[in-house]
Amino acid sequence: MATTDAPPRWDRKMQQRLARGEAAALGELYDRFASLVHALAHRVLGDERAADTITREVFTHVWEHPDTYDPKQGPLRSWVAALTARLAVQRLRATETAALARGGQGSTEELERKVRRASVAARADYIVTSMPAPLRAALELAYFQRRDYRQTAVDLGVTEDEARRRLRLGLQLLSTAHDVGAPPEPAGPGGAV
Repeated sequence: MATTDAPPRWDRKMQQRLARGEAAALGELYDRFASLVHALAHRVLGDERAADTITREVFTHVWEHPDTYDPKQGPLRSWVAALTARLAVQRLRATETAALARGGQGSTEELERKVRRASVAARADYIVTSMPAPLRAALELAYFQRRDYRQTAVDLGVTEDEARRRLRLGLQLLSTAHDVGAPPEPAGPGGAV
């Protein structure tokens, strides 16, 4: 997950290419973001086939509606992640509601708790994918490689104060995952999918 942020210029050009219907642009976008989309969908749904379906739906939406992305609102990566999270949470809610309607075990309260947990997880993943690369790199070193701020500073080639600042800011951003019940709407007219 330690990829660099796509430059805004790339985002604008990609959107323009998609709007012109360039199939090669969709392939390039898929190569760049498919693993992110699939991992996020799988995180929410916990099902490989459902994650595959959401991945197809996300790229279909991007292909059919490239104009719903506004580069002024943020990176294309963030928009794709938000779209994925929203579609995955909607799928989870629909699947679980249908299971309850068929007489499945559980209650609407349990359904809402499950959807809420999935929404928070999706929001956390969205926040991590949206944060600037230096913050993301510091968090990845601390979390996945269990580095403290001193080791993180050495690994990133920054001062210890800068490493602490990046970790603190990254954790502050991540802590907001509980503040909102669902991932933000992707930029576009009414956020429509």
